[in-house]
Formats: sequence, C-alpha cells, structure tokens
Amino acid sequence: MNRYILRASAFALVLLVALLLNAARVQVFEADDYTGNPANRRPVMARYSQPRGDILVGGRPVTGSRDSGERLRYERTYTQGPLYAPVTGYASQTYGTTLLENAGDDVLSGTDPRLAPLPLWTDITREQQPGGDVVTTIDAAAQQAAFEGLGGKKGAVAAVEPRTGKILALASTPSYDPNELAGTGPSVTGAWSRLTGGGDQPMVNRALRQTYPPGSTFKVVTAAAALDHRKVTGLDAATDTPDPYPLPGTSTQLTNEADGCENASLRHAFEGSCNTVFAHLGVDVGLRDLAATAENFGFNDEDLKIPSRAARSNFDTDMDQAQVALSAIGQYNTSATPLQMAMVAAAVADDGEVRSPYLVDRMTDAHGGTVSATRQKTLHRAMSRGTARHLRELMTGVVTRGTGTGAAIDGATVGGKTGTAQHGVDNKGTPYAWFISWAQQDGADDPAVAVAVVVEDAAANRADISGGGSAAPIARAVMRAALR
Repeated sequence: MNRYILRASAFALVLLVALLLNAARVQVFEADDYTGNPANRRPVMARYSQPRGDILVGGRPVTGSRDSGERLRYERTYTQGPLYAPVTGYASQTYGTTLLENAGDDVLSGTDPRLAPLPLWTDITREQQPGGDVVTTIDAAAQQAAFEGLGGKKGAVAAVEPRTGKILALASTPSYDPNELAGTGPSVTGAWSRLTGGGDQPMVNRALRQTYPPGSTFKVVTAAAALDHRKVTGLDAATDTPDPYPLPGTSTQLTNEADGCENASLRHAFEGSCNTVFAHLGVDVGLRDLAATAENFGFNDEDLKIPSRAARSNFDTDMDQAQVALSAIGQYNTSATPLQMAMVAAAVADDGEVRSPYLVDRMTDAHGGTVSATRQKTLHRAMSRGTARHLRELMTGVVTRGTGTGAAIDGATVGGKTGTAQHGVDNKGTPYAWFISWAQQDGADDPAVAVAVVVEDAAANRADISGGGSAAPIARAVMRAALR
C-alpha cells in the first residue's frame, strides 16, 4: 500500500512541478505575447484605470484627467488645448498618442519601470505605478504671443534659447482641441473625420513637421558660406554681380525686387535682400561647400528629435550651377521647417554653434523626483566665430535700417532676416512670408531668444511681405515675451 501511495505522491509532485514550470514559462517568457494580444483587454483597462500624469508648462499642468465612469475610466483633458496642441499632441483612447503624449507615454501612464520603488519591481509584480509628469521647456508667455500673433492665419512659429537649445515656443495654426479626441464613441470619431478631412489640416504641426521653401531667410546660410570660404573680402566691398544676373547655362535672367543691387556689397545686398548677389555668391562658393554649410546648420538631418521627430529640412547635393544659384536664395528644392530656421538664427546668435533643440527639460515621478533629464549638447559648428559676428552685424542692420524694421524692440538689440518664398505653379501662389530673428536685452551677456515665423496665406501685397509686414511683428511679440 505504501508503495502505491509513494508512487501517487511522486506523480502528483511531478504534475505540480510541471504546472509551476509552465506557469513560470507563461509569466516570464510569454507574458509580452499575451499582454500584446489584441484580444487581451486587461492592459488597456489597466492603462486607463488611474489618472494620467501631466505635461507642465512653467511649472503648471496644461493637461489633466477626467473620471468618465466607463470601463476605460480616465480620459485625458487639456487646458487651453489649441494653444498647446503642437506641444502636447493628443492622448486618445481611440487613436493613440502623438508628440509629447507619445514620447513621454510610459512615464505619463505609470508603466515606466523607472517609476517603481525598486529595480525589477514592475517586471515581478506587474504593478502599475502612479503616472509621472513631463516638464517642458516652453515659456508660457512666448507661446501665447506666438499663437495670438498668428491669429487665424495658416502658419507657424518656433522659438529657441540660443545658448542651450531649449524650445521656448512651438505654435501652429490653425490648431485643434485635443479634448475632442480624448475618449471613445461617435463624438470622437466624428471629430477625427472633421479634423483630418478638411483642407486646413489643423492637426499638421507646421512648426515641426511641415517644410517650406525658406526664400531669402536662407541667405543667412549663403552669407555664412561666402564669408567662411572667403568669397567676399569684406562686408562693404563691392561684389562683381550684374543686375539682372544670368543663371549659368541658361537664358534666364534673375532679377531683384530691391534697388541698387548691381555690384552691391554684402551689407547692402543683405539689408535689401538682393537675389542676384546671393545667387552669384552661391555659385562662387560651389555646391559642395554650400551643401556642407547647410548641413552644418542642420539641413538633410534625418534624425532630429526634440524628442518627437522633426521633418527633414532639405538642401540638394546634386545640382547644376543654375539650380545652385536658385538654392542659394532659398528656392528650387530647398525646404525647411520653422524649427530649422530658428536653429539658423540661433546659430548666428550663439557664435556659430548649433545646439540640439529640445522640448523636455525633465521627467519626474508622481512625487516630483527626477526620472530623467535632458542634457544640453552641440550638434555642429555652422560657421566660424568671426563669421557669426559679421552675420550678427548684418542681421542687426536689417532691423535698424533694412527690410525688418517691424521687429525692433526698445531696450534690446534685434537681428533679423525677412524672406519671401515663391511657390505654386509658375510661382503664382501668394508668397509665404518668413522672418527669422534673435534678440538680446541691453546689458545681457547673450541673446535670449531666436525665432522663426512663417505665414502661409499672407494677405498683403508682395512689397509688404518682403518688408516683414506679415511675419516680423509676430516675431517681435514672441521676442518681447521671451525677454520679459
């Protein structure tokens, strides 16, 4: 009898060990497969079973959570949703997450292992921690000024701190209210159809994800290349440039909107925005060196993240001389995001250094303890210190006596460059209005802010657009807010 009992006990023990081994296999090796199975609703329900952490601007939350009483209990809410949508993105129970809601999702939702009290705690217990917060670099006053300045126009603003790369404003209009996408049901799907189906494309982040021909604002890059490669002997030396300028290898004559461009000095050409001089300088510098300078400013970078990915700004590396001439004045296939052109202005303000732009200062746990912090870093040297000093002088001249006088600020030194970007069939579309700039408070050691503004549907005549009538006042308002 004892022998049968022993056999039965041994068999039961084998079954128990097999059961434990199988349970361990499922929990350790196959847990991710079961968790990720679309039929498994538990992770989704757990995800929305507690309030989501917040995104902070100036130490104050611009997001929140609402108890819906539904199975997916907590829905995201937004304070001043359209104002901060280009920063926060949306967190939707139906359509997922974008921008900072996506980049910081693990911390905000409480699933990041770094939020746990002990290492491997989350892996062992599968316990969800309270959501942490994302602390942004956004300056609330600068963001408000950018949004209000754009008003009902299509366009965008990007503003950065030159010395650090902190993004102070990121505005895009027309905007949308991410509250409309937070939950589930017909109202959410209806809002999605309306927002994605219209011609205005309010969900496109024009500051970060839309590229435009930069027009004459690209002349900052061309001037940097010409100075660094000694294609001009001085800011006031005459250039050997005819007006009009025949594009090499073609019968096309490039003309100017400004007067006095024939053999104009770099200073006069920059302040008056002479196309002929900069097209000629681009050809003199040559494709290889001009492209290298553009890439040092950040063009052709596929990997720029802030932490959300930015669209690639383009400067072609395979062109004939006529195309190089047009690219040197920001036309042909040259394209840039507003963030990229803010980086160009910031590089001039920061002695030629291009800092890596970033939107998140740090991420914290629910008690304010730092989970991660962004380290400031330099991407490239775009130009020599001497060239940056010359360009600050040129950009200051644009604001004091050139085409950008609408950006002047009392008590501060402001440098800028206007731009009119042609587009459409045969360039017959209303030109895009650009303005890039930087500002330094009187008595301060360094410029505090660099800004890029683009207005798509500038409702002004061509001369007013070229003179900074549409974009420069917006930049001025953003700079004033940042300086305060």
